[in-house]
Amino acid sequence: MKAYLLLAVLIIFFSAIKVNAQEYRMSFNILNAKTGAGVENAEIAIEPCKCGGVSDEQGRFSINLPKANYRVTVTYIGFGSEVRQVELQENVSLDIRLVEKHEELSEVIVRAKKRDEMLNLPQMGVVSLTPKELKMIPSAAGESDVLHSMVLLPGVNNAGEISNGLSIRGGSLDQNLILYDYAPIFNPTHLFGLFSVFTPDAISSTELYRANIPSRYGGRATSVLDLKVKNPYVDKLKLSGGIGLVSSRLNVETPLIKDKLMLLAGARAGFTDFLLPIFSERLKNTKAKFYDSTLKLLYLASEKDQISLTGFISNDFYQLDLVTQIQNVNAESNQYDFSTLNGTLNWSHTFSNNANLRTVLLASDYTPKIIFPERDIDNEIVYKSKINYLSLISEYSKNVSVDLDYYIGVQANRYTISPGALDPGTSDILPISLEKETSYEFDGYSNVDWTPLEKLSLSGGLRFSHFVLVGPYTQYFFDEFTREPLGFTEFAKGAGVKTYNGVEPRLGLNFKLGETASLKLSYARLNQYLQNIYNSTTPVPTSRWKTADPYVQPQRSDSYGLGLYKNLRNNELEIALEGYYRKAQNTLTYRPGADFFLSDNVNQDLVQGEGKAYGAELSLKKSTGAVNGWLNYTWSKSLLRSSIVRIEDRINNNDWYPSDFDRTHVFNGTVNFEQDKYNTWSFNFTAQTGRPYTAANGVVTVEGIQTPLFLERNNARLPIYHRLDFSWNIRGVKSRSQRWSGDWTFTIYNLYARKNPYSIYYTQRNGTENSEVFLNSPLGAYKLSIINSPLVSLTYNFVFQ
Repeated sequence: MKAYLLLAVLIIFFSAIKVNAQEYRMSFNILNAKTGAGVENAEIAIEPCKCGGVSDEQGRFSINLPKANYRVTVTYIGFGSEVRQVELQENVSLDIRLVEKHEELSEVIVRAKKRDEMLNLPQMGVVSLTPKELKMIPSAAGESDVLHSMVLLPGVNNAGEISNGLSIRGGSLDQNLILYDYAPIFNPTHLFGLFSVFTPDAISSTELYRANIPSRYGGRATSVLDLKVKNPYVDKLKLSGGIGLVSSRLNVETPLIKDKLMLLAGARAGFTDFLLPIFSERLKNTKAKFYDSTLKLLYLASEKDQISLTGFISNDFYQLDLVTQIQNVNAESNQYDFSTLNGTLNWSHTFSNNANLRTVLLASDYTPKIIFPERDIDNEIVYKSKINYLSLISEYSKNVSVDLDYYIGVQANRYTISPGALDPGTSDILPISLEKETSYEFDGYSNVDWTPLEKLSLSGGLRFSHFVLVGPYTQYFFDEFTREPLGFTEFAKGAGVKTYNGVEPRLGLNFKLGETASLKLSYARLNQYLQNIYNSTTPVPTSRWKTADPYVQPQRSDSYGLGLYKNLRNNELEIALEGYYRKAQNTLTYRPGADFFLSDNVNQDLVQGEGKAYGAELSLKKSTGAVNGWLNYTWSKSLLRSSIVRIEDRINNNDWYPSDFDRTHVFNGTVNFEQDKYNTWSFNFTAQTGRPYTAANGVVTVEGIQTPLFLERNNARLPIYHRLDFSWNIRGVKSRSQRWSGDWTFTIYNLYARKNPYSIYYTQRNGTENSEVFLNSPLGAYKLSIINSPLVSLTYNFVFQ
């Protein structure tokens, strides 16, 4: 009996051991998300057991593990990694679809993240646009355009139909840092502002930061627009491009050495001379052409090292039929030629699955020129300026856990500015060459993203900058009241002229209000040592650049933000309400009558003051379904104030006045109708308060000529701006070989031919013309509209692979 009892106990004991030690099978099917084929030799790492393996020829792998919770990471070179949390309570089979990295950064950049990411991340004021979203937005020339798409977002604007950049939340155009694969772009537009310079098919991602800007970014006072170029992870030739009325483009992606060296080369060119007379007889002698090209080499040195080299070139040339006088020499026209040449060398080293080091060496060179062909003489007078920027960045980042990651980095910049030089050619004009400005900036930065509680996450960063202006440099002194020169001091080459230091804290907090809502807070301080100076509504490509010096102090801004976010209908609808306030110091503007052209002492005409901008942005976005798009409304103010002692030089008597980018009300709407897999119709409507402009306060007679008298700046507004655009995308059927596909894009920009005024100008009246409007006034005020009629464009886009 005792033997039977002992046997029963042993059976129960070993059965219990068997139950407690029971294992389950975890099976994997690793697939290429694009082709559906199995991925061989994909690495599977499983925590906390520190086990795993690699997939077979069919992309399969399996392992037996005890009942527990596991974190699975699947990686394969050239593809984005995939992380899964697995609760192993029974045999499970996991289908893992890996996305090639160039796709992951393009069309799936948003979808690869959780739909409710807006609720979970502490980052505030971030907007991402995918190439697919850009393509669906109607543009003036039938192809996707970054800048024209950005102005449809809340808080983003420009100076009108012709504008050389973006204004973010009331800031000036030069307060927005624009990066193209890490290198800054100083002139982001083609063809009078109708195009952006970025090669369309080479872009993988577009991100705009407006609130708590990450600490890895610095150098501008309001915002950052960061564009990345595709990594050409390809194993066969792929061609894409488009043929249009205004421009045509071609993009090539191909392996050079299998699984080692890949190439992306994209180019675009536009020749519009024949189109300009169609819109206006006055443009019959106007010429315009442009091109841009992006080249990227990607070298996979090892499983842990990746090196890329990106080159970018952009050039514009246009001629205006204007008679110009340069030092008593008449030119029959103005010719503008400006070019950008950038290079980026990027090395990324991975220490483990959770840590890597990125080192970037980059150069940016921007050279604008104005050419004045002399009348009746075979000679050209050439005005030329240049800005050269060199930078070295090294950043270490580590993902410590699911709830904690950080990065730390250093950056060194060199600015070399040639403000202007005049080459008279064979004329009698004396050549002029202004003194160069050379300066250095050294930065250190760090950032931590931490989720200490389930409902609370934060992003905290700190950036320190040290700026120094060095010789050769001539410092002029002048009387503050009379502005008469008092003398100057010369600094030798390499000698320190002026030093500035800046501490820039960044902070973002996110409080989850349940599963579908969150509240965010943000703060950011930014310093700007490089600025664009101009005496017009918007800077032109030839506007002068200048670094901080003993008189021009760095611009500084402190931005505060508060946002409420809500997702509805299972994350199908996203609603966001953001409010902001920004206080700015040392904002830059100009004295009345300022002229910066070939001036050797622009400080006499520059004015620094203070600014403030505040507003609220409401947006609604629907990303899925046959009808999708977004609507947004912005209420905002952007104000400036000078602090000039000399009464006659004061701007609006040192009172607050609207900046050039003050728009009280802005409404934008983009709606896409995807009826079937072949047709998509898109409509875009925008309406906003008219831009401020300076109206004459009266008329005075100067040497017998009636001249308008301007006493106040931006004391009036243009009429309300509104416009409707339409786009129809027709997707064709792939060829039987599945290697060629094409689609047509038909766009109408300014559908109902709205004549939105760009500016109002004054001119002498002749006789009784328009007397019913101007009565007995010696001057007439007239509206200038850039686009008076619909712009129709047709583009054929294709892909061959």
